[in-house]
Amino acid sequence: MSHSLKKILFIFAIMLFSAANAQNWDINLLKEINLERNKSLDPTFKFITNSVSPMSIGAPVAVLGIGILQKDSSLKSKGIIMVEALCVNALTTTALKLAVKRDRPFVTYPYLDKQAEAGSYSFPSGHTSSAFALATSLSLAFPKWYVVAPSYMYACAAGYSRMHLGVHYPSDVLAGAIVGAGSAVLSHYLQRKIKFDGNKKKAVKL
Repeated sequence: MSHSLKKILFIFAIMLFSAANAQNWDINLLKEINLERNKSLDPTFKFITNSVSPMSIGAPVAVLGIGILQKDSSLKSKGIIMVEALCVNALTTTALKLAVKRDRPFVTYPYLDKQAEAGSYSFPSGHTSSAFALATSLSLAFPKWYVVAPSYMYACAAGYSRMHLGVHYPSDVLAGAIVGAGSAVLSHYLQRKIKFDGNKKKAVKL
């Protein structure tokens, strides 16, 4: 296991501990964000929240599709890694939701102003994990500032929207960011390792 992957798992373990032991901090911050929010921004954050699923699915498929159509092996490889990151993130997020089974904040605290649809369990935030998986995948595939900066700005906005709209705790969002980014990093690392090992075997045969 690589040093960076160990780091990610360690940080995530801390997040799990925080979710179980820092409820007061969590709800106090959420109350400030949700109840004291600028309501004129509700439509903007609803739009951002609703865009996450089509964006997180559409972008990887588009990169892969363009790579196939243009017969560009490099672009195709990047698309495959992005699709893998999407799948790893979805499986990890779902598994954690079922393992932790944390109720949504508006269920535990009915006075919160719920402004978005929300199903399943709360921890971690699926929208946030998807947005950060996409941002990290794009950043690793196209490491240019004009890709990295907007990607992470969008991911942060998506995470914040879940709190603004009253459907996730801050720790849900933070854990979602770690899961999403970690899924993308892991997928990128494994693909590169598989490719490197394959090239190494070819070189030995020659």
